[in-house]
Amino acid sequence: MKKTISILFTLLFSIYSFAQKTEIIVLGNIHQPVPNYNSDTIVTILDKIKPDFLLQEIDSSFFNVDFTFKTPPKENEGLASVKYIDKNTKAQMRPFDFEGRNEYRKINGFNPTEGLALKLVDSLYNENRLTKKQAKVYKKYIDLLEPLKIAASKDPRSFNNSINDKICKERQYYQYHKLLSVMKERSELSNTYYTQANAQKISYLKGFQLASEFWDLRNKTMAKNILKIAEENPGKKIIVLTGFMHRYYIISELKKLTKKDRNIIMKEFYD
Repeated sequence: MKKTISILFTLLFSIYSFAQKTEIIVLGNIHQPVPNYNSDTIVTILDKIKPDFLLQEIDSSFFNVDFTFKTPPKENEGLASVKYIDKNTKAQMRPFDFEGRNEYRKINGFNPTEGLALKLVDSLYNENRLTKKQAKVYKKYIDLLEPLKIAASKDPRSFNNSINDKICKERQYYQYHKLLSVMKERSELSNTYYTQANAQKISYLKGFQLASEFWDLRNKTMAKNILKIAEENPGKKIIVLTGFMHRYYIISELKKLTKKDRNIIMKEFYD
C-alpha cells in the first residue's frame, strides 16, 4: 500500500512538474520595417507559438502601470505585440532592458563617442594609416557584417539559428575587443576628445572602452531580467523580442542561469 501511494505521489509530482514547464523563446528581430521583415512577419510567428508574455527590449519608462505602451510603438516588435494582444487579450508585455539605458550612455559619455571612435578608425583605415596588423583586424570586422546582411535579407529563420549566432558573436568580439585593442595602440583615439553637455571632456578611446564594458553589462542584465520574469510566471510561454545581434549573448547567458533549472526550457520559434 505504501509503495502504491509512493508511486502515485511520484506520478502526480511528475505531472505537476511537467505542467509547470516554462518556455523561453528568444526571437531575434530587425527593429525597423524592411521589405522582407515587418510587424506582420512577427505577428505570424506570435500567432503560431501563442506566447503568454511578450518581452520588449526597452525599459519600464516606456510602459504604463498595466504594462501597456505610454505612446504608440514605431518598431516592429512593439507594433506586432499590440496587434497580437488585441486578439489575445490575456497576453501581457514586460520590459527586460537595462533600466535607464539611454541616460546611462549619456551620463557616462559613450554616446556618441562610441560611434565617433568607429568613424575615426574607419578614416584611418581608408587613408592607409593603420599598420598591416591593425588594418587586418578592421577589415575582418567589416567583412563579418556581410554574411549578417545577407541573413537579414532573408526569412526570420535565417537570422535565428546557431550558425548566424556564431557570426554575430564573432562580429561583436571584433568590435568590442579586437578593435578596442587597435584603438589603444593609436594616439589619435586617446588624444581626440568629445565635449559633453556638462562641459566635461572624454576621449574617443575612453568612450569606446566604456561602450565595450556596457555591451557585456547590458546583455547580462537583460538575461537576468528575463529569468526573473520567467521565475515569477511558471508554466507560461515567454517570447523575448530582441535585436538579432543580441540573440547569441542572451541565449548563452540564459543557458548558464538555467543550467540547473529543469522547469525552464529554451526553444526556437520554429521548434
